[in-house]
Amino acid sequence: MPWMRLADRALIHATGADAESLLQGLVTTDLGQLVVGELRAGALLTPQGKVLFDFLISRSDGGFCIDIATSQADAFLKRLTMYKLRAAVNLTLQPDAAAAIGLEREDGALSDVRFEKAGMPLLRRYDASTIEADGAEIYLSARLAAGIAECGPDYPPQDVFPHDILLDLNGGLSFKKGCYVGQEVVSRMQHRGTARRRVVLVAGEDALPESGATVTAGGKPIGTLGSVAGAQGLAIVRIDKVGDALAHGQPLAAGSVPVLLGLPAWTGLSFPEEPAEEAHQL
Repeated sequence: MPWMRLADRALIHATGADAESLLQGLVTTDLGQLVVGELRAGALLTPQGKVLFDFLISRSDGGFCIDIATSQADAFLKRLTMYKLRAAVNLTLQPDAAAAIGLEREDGALSDVRFEKAGMPLLRRYDASTIEADGAEIYLSARLAAGIAECGPDYPPQDVFPHDILLDLNGGLSFKKGCYVGQEVVSRMQHRGTARRRVVLVAGEDALPESGATVTAGGKPIGTLGSVAGAQGLAIVRIDKVGDALAHGQPLAAGSVPVLLGLPAWTGLSFPEEPAEEAHQL
């Protein structure tokens, strides 16, 4: 696969003596485990533990490079600036990330850990200003196959917990590094095992409806459809409700389209076989 351009991505560069300590105390990613040449998922949460911004983060000369949707970049930069106070950190916005995806390992290419864990090596680089081929469809297909959800096409800000979008399994959420915004809530969810919503792969008997359609089990809502390409899609659903529906032979649908739902194999998750006790999302 040749290198292909990804539009609508911006970069925020965080440099300076305090860059790592500032970010380590804010975002979900454990930067102490982030190595050069690697790209990891991350999020900035609300104090209630909901995902406010999602992004990809890598090490760069003198600091970090944060790859984020263009639509979120300005607001995220303002939020970081608010937290920065007098810390020795320089924050600069590059509105066009010049991002590209590909499979060829070469200087400057970063390994996306999300796809590595899914057994689908996909690299990213940020010097693609001369690349004309559009990678949007290829990237969407890869996300649908791997079960990788992103803010915007799959969920709105402040709607999901990190567990809901598999950050606890793809290297984007730490339970060991110490405090960060929203950490107490997600740690409680982890230790109590109260995560009930998860990203699932959706396969329709026919073309799926548009993103935002309700996913139902036995006619009752259990989640929402996210990214779609033809009869394939992603959804965030209550997996305990799916398990209950499967156990009782109840139909699953997205809108009016009958569907099959599956958890990404790389996660090791499965639909509960016994009806779960009603667990509140913290």
